[in-house]
Amino acid sequence: MTDTFNNRFRSAWAGEARRERAGQELRVAGWVHRRRDHGGLIFIDLRDREGILQLVFHPEQATGAHEAAKSLRGEDVISVFGKLVEREEGTVNPDLPTGEVELEVASFDLLADAQTPPFQIDEDEPVGEELRLRYRYLDLRKAGMAEAIVLRHRVVSTIRRYFEAAGFLEVETPMLTRSTPEGARDYLVPNRRQPGTWYALPQSPQLFKQLLMMGGLERYFQIVRCFRDEDFRADRQPEFTQLDVEMSFVEEDDVMSLCDALMPEVLALGGIELGGPIERIPYDEALLRYGTDRPDRRIGIEITDLGEVFAASEFKVFSGALSDGGVVRGLSASGDFPRSRFDALTEKAQSLGAKGLVWGKVESDGWRSPVAKFLSEGEIAGLIEATGAGVGDAILVVADKPATAARVLGELRLDVGVPREGHDLLWVTDFPMFDFNEDERRYDALHHPFTAPSGDLDADPGTWRSRAYDLVWNGTELGGGSIRINTPEVQSKVFAALGMSDEQAREQFGFLLEALTYGAPPHGGIAFGIDRMVALLGGRTSIR
Repeated sequence: MTDTFNNRFRSAWAGEARRERAGQELRVAGWVHRRRDHGGLIFIDLRDREGILQLVFHPEQATGAHEAAKSLRGEDVISVFGKLVEREEGTVNPDLPTGEVELEVASFDLLADAQTPPFQIDEDEPVGEELRLRYRYLDLRKAGMAEAIVLRHRVVSTIRRYFEAAGFLEVETPMLTRSTPEGARDYLVPNRRQPGTWYALPQSPQLFKQLLMMGGLERYFQIVRCFRDEDFRADRQPEFTQLDVEMSFVEEDDVMSLCDALMPEVLALGGIELGGPIERIPYDEALLRYGTDRPDRRIGIEITDLGEVFAASEFKVFSGALSDGGVVRGLSASGDFPRSRFDALTEKAQSLGAKGLVWGKVESDGWRSPVAKFLSEGEIAGLIEATGAGVGDAILVVADKPATAARVLGELRLDVGVPREGHDLLWVTDFPMFDFNEDERRYDALHHPFTAPSGDLDADPGTWRSRAYDLVWNGTELGGGSIRINTPEVQSKVFAALGMSDEQAREQFGFLLEALTYGAPPHGGIAFGIDRMVALLGGRTSIR
């Protein structure tokens, strides 16, 4: 980083001192990270935003500074003047970028002293989240948090440069708007001018960006704050930032290809290389092979359909499921599987909605399982071959409805599998248009009601597919998008499929239906969670 200041406090960043600058006189400023008194010499690690630099106080060279340094404590704020020198052989610290140099202090100023903080800034010991959030300003001083903030800035800067170069316009959309049904609860803001009425904070700029396309702007992006009144999770919070993108005159491949070119630039900020093109698989294939539409393929286990193996089985658990239109699916896994682990997996499967779990272990003389006596030798051999199990491996089988089997085996796969090191990105495409709400006996939009459907729109809505696509990174949904509806006729059909009357559709979305009558271009887009992106880049498990 180029030094952009030279004042009485500092002439350079402490964390950017390098051997090439040895011999120069520098003034640096920051916080006392750690102090070590070796009887004669006093060493202080000075921390600023860019890193840590070792300061050396010699009793002979700077008597006054050395004496004053004895009273410095952690988190005191100081400005230091001295000469940057190379460290002596054997004292180089390879763990620090500044580890080849140190600053011999001639003088320093104490700018502010500090009380003992409620947790140690200079240690990596875990701190409870409640305490971290109460003293967030101190939490930000810890190296990991500072690095995350800097990484986030670099990600956003890279994104802006990329989209500007691709001809996109950054447009701000309103923060105070009307409430529309988007799945989560809105944050509401009272309208002082019209008592009893409310603004809603946007859950996303979805409709605004579509209106921008209808307005002829053609290529839009925005780094935008969004609000959803929902519970805190490790990867979710009520206020968040997303990259929002929309394009006119495009199809699915255009949007995904645009993102395929962006991701290597983003990944490079975390020192990650993308090994090749981002693979694309349909939703149905993802559920069949991995049990989820957010698969972590670093886990080398895949789910296998066992319908052919047990097509003529006399085991009622399997034959009953198949005759009722269900499935029999399973997976194999290596590892230690005592009876207690099988019991725990069975309990988990039942908690996820399965009627039970068939389990067993492959041994040199066959398959050891409580149900082995109900299966023929041919079925056991077929089971072992189909799942690819070897001696010592466990096999888990679920016989149930397709959705239940996928959900249960998908979760068990995460339980018994061990992800390899590295990163895996994957597009999931061709989603169903709707999800059937069993409790309310109606359809819900799987993504949102403005997603363009495909297929025969005169058929049962349960058969419709959507022109949607999600980007998955290591089992986490990084972003999702779709081609949008661009005619009022199709939009009205989708509203009707969701159980909305014409009157309800006009009341809630009349402005959109009217806009679509004035010539809307084919358009589509995507949104990425910036906080999730930075967490994944930095190897963090939480976005907070």
